[in-house]
Amino acid sequence: MSETTVAEVFDEAPLVERARSGDTAAFSELVNRYERKIFRLAKHITQNDEDAEDVLQETFLKAYSHLESFQGHSKFYTWIVRIAVNEALMKLRKRKSSRTVSLDEPTDTGEDTMVREIAVWEENPEQKYSRDELREILDKAVESLKPAFRTVFVLRDIEELSTEETATALDISIPAVKSRLLRARLQLREKLTKFFRRKGDDVFAYL
Repeated sequence: MSETTVAEVFDEAPLVERARSGDTAAFSELVNRYERKIFRLAKHITQNDEDAEDVLQETFLKAYSHLESFQGHSKFYTWIVRIAVNEALMKLRKRKSSRTVSLDEPTDTGEDTMVREIAVWEENPEQKYSRDELREILDKAVESLKPAFRTVFVLRDIEELSTEETATALDISIPAVKSRLLRARLQLREKLTKFFRRKGDDVFAYL
């Protein structure tokens, strides 16, 4: 059973209620349950292990400090994802860099109808590349996306949150989630197509 599936069937409500009542052991169990997923999310956004570790710690510190404000209208995991995303984006704002990172990418509120010329990939890429090589190629492509698109893609297609959960976590509308996800997928497909074309390979699209 996958980690995501386990998270979906796990009944977190009793632990959350105990944690809100001051049971530190219950909160520690929640941390153990979700810390790997939060770290992975933070690393995808910040693209840095040290920053991701800071985000992880700050996320659970803030979650613990504000447990009383969690009303249970969404899943606890969705709530801490929202905290983690905010912390990760703050890291990007503060980071000293020679390049400018846009955190306010304009996004349509409806379905995007972008049309791109994309080369046809004829073979399964796994026939030419190992699973580790494919993951490295995909990770680099994801990292090249702008934060607004990368975050939505990670939450929906990697962490497998629903559209509604992603909208809640990011405090944006459902149409905005769909629009950003479409743009992210199109950009990834275009980037990967260019990569494989440059390598002289004809491979089947797996996005």
